[in-house]
Amino acid sequence: MGEGPPTIERVRDPDLLVANAFLFDRPVTAHGAADFLRREGHLLLLARAADGTGIGFVSGIEMRHPDDDPEMFVYELGVEEPWRRRGVAAALLRALGEEAGRRGCTGMWTGTGRDNVAALATYRSLGAEVDDRSVFVTWETGPGPDDARTR
Repeated sequence: MGEGPPTIERVRDPDLLVANAFLFDRPVTAHGAADFLRREGHLLLLARAADGTGIGFVSGIEMRHPDDDPEMFVYELGVEEPWRRRGVAAALLRALGEEAGRRGCTGMWTGTGRDNVAALATYRSLGAEVDDRSVFVTWETGPGPDDARTR
């Protein structure tokens, strides 16, 4: 494990995401990485140890509704086990917040499981308010024009 404080950088090269696929829940493909990075408002910040090894990431999506100011949705936050409880997640979220501010966002929001104690503590340490009354609703959509199911 590289020593010293981690560096945080905005990822613009899909190959960098593929090379650090071990940080993600599922395999990262070149197509998926390129598609994410080219979409308007999508960004991903990578934390690296002093030796250059990827140790965590945060992804965000800038959102705007006609009757609200722009906001940054924290899509996913992940830190490798040996680096947890060392301030990496908080540093990633602060860096995302700074980028969100530069983009004109007035707030950030996310969702997580009620039992994700570490994430909730990190968000609270940065001043977040946890609304435990909210409910997230998800469902699948039909196939799109590029979906393999349509071929």
